[in-house]
Amino acid sequence: MFFINKNIIERVLEESKYILSTRSTIRETAKKFEVSKSTVHKDIHERLMELNMNLYSKILLIMKEHIDERHLRGGESTKRKYMSGIMRSRKKKTYKKSKKYIEN
Repeated sequence: MFFINKNIIERVLEESKYILSTRSTIRETAKKFEVSKSTVHKDIHERLMELNMNLYSKILLIMKEHIDERHLRGGESTKRKYMSGIMRSRKKKTYKKSKKYIEN
């Protein structure tokens, strides 16, 4: 086992308890703990595995569930986006080509 700062160990365990109790995603967990998604991912997939293999395996099952449901969640959010009229209310952006003058 390698050396990990005590604060990091506490954060890893708190994140894992939060994920277990709420079944939240990495993105939701990162927002809750005010860290990046990369940090949560590293905490779960590297640090937690070293700290507590039993807890890691439980979290892994939840993460696998999230991956299996990801396409469904994406479809739902797109549906809500279109149903709420957000896409219809957006203005289309138009770009004009700039004219270049060449001097002889």
